[in-house]
Amino acid sequence: METKPYLIALDLDGTLLKDDKTISAHTLDVIQKVRDSGHHVCISTGRPFRSSSPYYQQLQLDSPIVNFNGAFVHHPLDEKWGRFHTSLDLQVVKQLVDISEEYKVHNVLAEVLDDLYFHYHDEKLIDIFNMNANKVTVGDLRDNLGENVTSVLIHAKEEDVGAIRSYLSDVHAEVIDHRRWAAPWHVIEIIKTGMNKAVGLQKISDYYGVPKERIVAFGDEDNDLEMLEFAGCGVAMGNGIDAVKRVSNEVTDTNEQDGIAKFLTNYFSL
Repeated sequence: METKPYLIALDLDGTLLKDDKTISAHTLDVIQKVRDSGHHVCISTGRPFRSSSPYYQQLQLDSPIVNFNGAFVHHPLDEKWGRFHTSLDLQVVKQLVDISEEYKVHNVLAEVLDDLYFHYHDEKLIDIFNMNANKVTVGDLRDNLGENVTSVLIHAKEEDVGAIRSYLSDVHAEVIDHRRWAAPWHVIEIIKTGMNKAVGLQKISDYYGVPKERIVAFGDEDNDLEMLEFAGCGVAMGNGIDAVKRVSNEVTDTNEQDGIAKFLTNYFSL
């Protein structure tokens, strides 16, 4: 009897990746077995492609990938598949810089796919985000940006994050969506409104012809909520936030305890 293919979508940080940002050998092995059984596996992450491609290669995937929480979806091995890049209007980005200066934030970072723009010089952040960047530009974003932007990160003082997010919701709700990063980062991440991982996953599931009831998605943070609700089987990591556990169909073990491998082994009777 031929098994009908499932689509398995993996978030990276806090989900597939252990806290040291590696994939355990056991999890790698189980994912390979799932793929050998004829199922599709894809990555769906808030990260840009440049900092998720090492894991794509390590898993030896041949599927499309969701980056920037859905603002960029493409197939790394097939240019003809299409590139879906949904960007923020440059004028809105300049307004975001204005408000950030009012709050004297630590920094504002704009990403145009794999090009990075820092508003202020910042060794620590540059080290963290520089992973395989095409080019890094430092200086006033209002002068240096010449095109629409994939994503904006505002690194604010902890006590200002709430106020800045309220402003964003009041003034820019029509055009942007924003999320807060997990501790210890007091970072507000901004992409075009309506973008989320479910939007990207829909494109991939349509491509493979896999219906919703055969989609299994794993996640741990608020940027996974839409994807977990979209999937026929949304699986929260044991280390996931309460909101993620509430919308999920199942809860598995933590990212440190091979939660994905345990769930898949059981689900597919490997």
